Amino acid sequence: MNSFPLNRRHLLAATAVSIPALMLGSLSFAETSTTLPVAIGKAAPAFEVIDASKNKRTLAEFKGKTVVLEWTSPSCPFAKAQYDSGRMQELQKWSAKNGVVWLSVLSSHPSRSDYLEPAKAEAFNRSRGGSPIALLIDANGKVGRAFGAQTANHMFVVDRSGVLIYAGGIDDAESMDAKKVLRAHNFVRAALEDVLASRPVRVPTTAPSGCALAYAG
Repeated sequence: MNSFPLNRRHLLAATAVSIPALMLGSLSFAETSTTLPVAIGKAAPAFEVIDASKNKRTLAEFKGKTVVLEWTSPSCPFAKAQYDSGRMQELQKWSAKNGVVWLSVLSSHPSRSDYLEPAKAEAFNRSRGGSPIALLIDANGKVGRAFGAQTANHMFVVDRSGVLIYAGGIDDAESMDAKKVLRAHNFVRAALEDVLASRPVRVPTTAPSGCALAYAG
């Protein structure tokens, strides 16, 4: 697989030559920015959505706990690299040990090839070793749009009082290469370490990178 230099505000257009066909699916790349519907330091959007077990989940049920929301995709090579490296699974486990709630989110619309119905979504998540508290099936995209989620690997951290304290990329690698992911500075881990140490988050926003989410066309 070829690798491409990416900056934090723009994603290089990829061709079928640069990404194996089995990964393409609904894969697309888009310009990203740090402009969000909700500002850092303001209340995170409330939501109600089913998880992969078809149970209703809300942000309110986790009041009093720090919450991470990870937007992901079954076809995105940037998301795949995070799991192939083992760093995403390690961060999820570390978060759980520290009392942090981790929610993975699939915002693919049923009309898009990236969509997985709940049982298949759960099987996919298990196959890559994911261990979130819940895998949210945001098929209509309401949760993703409320947060302003743009890409697979767009990450958000909500503090114990329900305030958004981090929004942006997972790390500074912006890479489809698992080896580069292992060497990267992880913005989410750094933000959580600040929270756990009762410090203000030193880097509260970064521009997201990855694959454009498969919202309804």
